[in-house]
Amino acid sequence: MNRQTAHTKFAPKTTCCGTQPNTTDNTEQCAQSAVPNSNTAQHAAAIDHGEHAPTDATTHDGHRAHASGWRGAAHITLHCLSGCAIGELTGLSIGVGFGWAPKASIAWAIVLSFVSGYAMTLWPLLRRGLGLRSAFATIWLGEAISISTMELVMNWVDFSMGGMRGASLLSERYWLSFIVAGAVGFLAAWPVNRWMLARNVPRCH
Repeated sequence: MNRQTAHTKFAPKTTCCGTQPNTTDNTEQCAQSAVPNSNTAQHAAAIDHGEHAPTDATTHDGHRAHASGWRGAAHITLHCLSGCAIGELTGLSIGVGFGWAPKASIAWAIVLSFVSGYAMTLWPLLRRGLGLRSAFATIWLGEAISISTMELVMNWVDFSMGGMRGASLLSERYWLSFIVAGAVGFLAAWPVNRWMLARNVPRCH
């Protein structure tokens, strides 16, 4: 055996792990290192498919839920305003038409607003077969808070603008005051209804 052959036979063998003796343990280590890291591969795949952006997705969902909450509150407030406006207009029209004092007109308008507001909310529930007591128990708290807020603001604005002290139902001041009062009442009750929605205060519209 010449010197070159002996050198080749006993020289360390270069492997995938570097220059190591050719043993069974090193062979297994090389085989393991040659296999791609499954976690790394999954991580890369997740990035390619857009799955690794939890912050952006969460933020987007939060904004969407926030917008949906305010839209839902606006719908509820508009429904409440419809019921309140019927009773408010009826009560003020009776008071102004008969020449009542503003306090009497306000009291009558508030009573009729609660009646019409509750009626507009109860009626759909009663048509679905829900009993009067159960339906009222479902909505009374939310309706009371929403209607009270709206009525307080609407009557204060109407009184301040002099609408309920108008000479007749045909006066411009009467109708202008009523329209402005309704708009301000909506803006006042909107965040209140949003707050109740966020806390699941029992109500149904």
